[in-house]
Amino acid sequence: MKFHNPFRTALVATLGVGLGIMLIGSVQTLSTVLLYVGTALFLSLGLDPLVSFLERRKLPRWAAVLVTILAVLAGFAGIMFMIVPILVDQISQLVDQITKIIEKGTFEEDLAAWLKDVFPNLRVEEVMAFVQDWLATNLADISETVGQGVLSAGGALIAGLMGAFIILILTIYFTASTPSLKAAVYQLVPASKRARFIDLSEQITASVGYYVMGQVTMGVINGVLSAIFLSIIQAPFPAVLAVVAFFFSLIPLVGTLTGSTIIVLLCLLPGLGSPATALAAGIYYLIYMQIEAYVISPRVMNRAVSVPGAVVVIAALAGGSLLGLLGALIAIPVAASILIIYRQVLIPRMNDR
Repeated sequence: MKFHNPFRTALVATLGVGLGIMLIGSVQTLSTVLLYVGTALFLSLGLDPLVSFLERRKLPRWAAVLVTILAVLAGFAGIMFMIVPILVDQISQLVDQITKIIEKGTFEEDLAAWLKDVFPNLRVEEVMAFVQDWLATNLADISETVGQGVLSAGGALIAGLMGAFIILILTIYFTASTPSLKAAVYQLVPASKRARFIDLSEQITASVGYYVMGQVTMGVINGVLSAIFLSIIQAPFPAVLAVVAFFFSLIPLVGTLTGSTIIVLLCLLPGLGSPATALAAGIYYLIYMQIEAYVISPRVMNRAVSVPGAVVVIAALAGGSLLGLLGALIAIPVAASILIIYRQVLIPRMNDR
């Protein structure tokens, strides 16, 4: 019997390690699917307060879900119809300019003349000759690299669109079946602890929902005010820049600052904006960020769980490192959920000992 004990222990340990490796490999294989499911759950929790609001207005749940989803789809469709025509117009203008340059047949002469004007001491002929020789030598490799890049970008775009469609379908399903999903999870908890578990779960899901709705609300406020102000100062493409302000406002901590910086830099582009326009936009966003931090955000986020600033920074950095932009977005509500458990479960238990 003693002879078999080491063998049995080693066998059980080997099986345990193998099972752990298999589980880790399965999680890595299903990482994309888990990311889709997690994103859809996060979005459905964000839409749940709006659905609940409509239900309190005597709408049945299926109608409230339908109205909410249609409103979200209408908003994104409006953004796409706003951006796509401008992008198509700009690309068409770029293609026309390139076509004119090619038909003119004086591209090299124009480039050489421009280089001589900008860099008087540069040996333009030698530089042009070197560039032509290098292109002749490496043209095949460049063409292959560009072709692979185009195929990769096309594949990534198709995968992104398919992923967005899958997330949309899952979000609709989770939003419609949130009560039944919650009830199914609650049944797994022993009856003696179920009431407390339900209370904590409702607080956590409500906190996540209010956080998402608060971020979207601040994004809408930033986008609308940006559209108005940028139109007044005659900035280039105010509608597109307002959409940029909206989407960057969804990113916690640095979103508004990053979006504002991009908008100010775009206002500096030659032929589109001017230094005066960029200066006016910079002053506006400096003032807006102060108002957002001290006036708008506290009022919009008053129903979400407050998270200390240090925890916000650490959570956003950790989430961004693990899951990229999505991780940074969901890190703060996750941190808020952990704080709820810490304050209402761990601290009372420690005090009772």
